[in-house]
Amino acid sequence: MRLNHYTTGTAVFSWFKSVARPEKILEDRKYLEANARRFLKNYLSADGLRKQQYYELVAGAAAACRPGVTDPSLEDTQLAQATAEAAFKVVKLRERQAIDDNDQLAAFITDAYATVAVAYRRASTAYMAEEDLQQLGTAAVHLLTIATSYLWKLNQRR
Repeated sequence: MRLNHYTTGTAVFSWFKSVARPEKILEDRKYLEANARRFLKNYLSADGLRKQQYYELVAGAAAACRPGVTDPSLEDTQLAQATAEAAFKVVKLRERQAIDDNDQLAAFITDAYATVAVAYRRASTAYMAEEDLQQLGTAAVHLLTIATSYLWKLNQRR
């Protein structure tokens, strides 16, 4: 029988570890919040064909950021934190390397990675004390779920 965190009594302690530190929240607000909001807002106003591009981009960004970890002892929150951190690093790198502020494709890609970071931060319960980021994260999680499902169905048809 495999013991999980509920039977070993570590659930309470893992919850405290998953809540983000204030400096991490400030970084998310600085690097992720506006980009993710813009991505989600533009997604909502997109037509059907354009929405497919959003699905492909956000699902691809999420796949690129997932850790290649096969350790069964890792908690879901740890995997979500690692994925969020990878996406966060991509956003910071892309913003440092940004040459042209008018490059809409570059901004679109950066916004997708920011959306992935926010979604996985939400999944890791990092935004428990931040209601606005929690709501933004929930919207990002929904979009990521729709995108993943859409691409899965698309691949099943092929």
